[in-house]
Amino acid sequence: MSTFGWTRRAVIAAATVTVALGGAAQADDHQVMESLHFIVPGGAGGGWDGTARGTGEALTNSGLVGSASFENMSGGGGGVAINYMIENAASLDNTLMVNSTPIVIRSLTGVFPQSFRDLTLVAGTIGDYAAIVVPADSDIEGMDGLLASYADQGPDFAVGGGSVPGGMDHLVAAMVMQAAGEAPTELNYIPYDAGGKAMAGLLSGEIDALSTGFSEAIALADQGEVRILGVTAEERVPAYDTAPTFMEQGIDMSFVNWRGFFAAPGTSDEKTAQYISALEAMYETDAWEDVRARNGWVNIWNPGDDFRSFLEDQEKVIGDLMTELGFL
Repeated sequence: MSTFGWTRRAVIAAATVTVALGGAAQADDHQVMESLHFIVPGGAGGGWDGTARGTGEALTNSGLVGSASFENMSGGGGGVAINYMIENAASLDNTLMVNSTPIVIRSLTGVFPQSFRDLTLVAGTIGDYAAIVVPADSDIEGMDGLLASYADQGPDFAVGGGSVPGGMDHLVAAMVMQAAGEAPTELNYIPYDAGGKAMAGLLSGEIDALSTGFSEAIALADQGEVRILGVTAEERVPAYDTAPTFMEQGIDMSFVNWRGFFAAPGTSDEKTAQYISALEAMYETDAWEDVRARNGWVNIWNPGDDFRSFLEDQEKVIGDLMTELGFL
């Protein structure tokens, strides 16, 4: 089975995590921070945007944070936001940047010169499965239909995603095709800047199918705009259990994309601990469970040094996979 972006230990942890709060601040009776500002490295409607806004919603609704604000900062495959965090480190207070697996991928491919090592690592907080979707009125109803259309159209069959060529959405689509017996490097992949633009490209007919985060796909499926052909979970996800997995359709692959938060370089240990305390306490709140369940996310918890070890392991796994697929 092809598994991308997680060690076996991390996958198991994502499925079974329980958060022991100990002395962490409890929601409802103790505010950890007065305000928190989120930097989103992409446009509105993408997975980063949804993660930041969902986290801010849970933190404020639970009383852990007094107020939350959000700033979308697209460009450079996320590099503009990373550079902003680095260049303005001295003046950034109560500011977190959301990111995910692409910070590793794009550093490896040289999309930007920085890496996660240039930031203060706070915590990995959720996992999101990936999905392949088509417009709701498409004749393609399952992966058998997609593969048949792909065989008929060849390079004219386009799959889009909200990441650069060789980015995460591209890699997920390539892995699906590889697991289905097709040559992953022959896939006609069309990149868009963030998931919202990619979804618009799908609905306008610019592309035949879309590789995207499962939480993003759920929102459009609920509105009757897309059909989810396959999910990269090993079993159907309770949040949207009508969506089939790739595995049940005979395509032996699974994947989960972590998302988490980073602070500016040089952030003090005291401030970092405050960020971690707020995020850790969030897991025990009803407000967070509402957000998590609605988006089909998997709870994970990788704070501080554990986060660094995980990212270093992932960097090795991704680098090996990208070399195998011909992207490095």
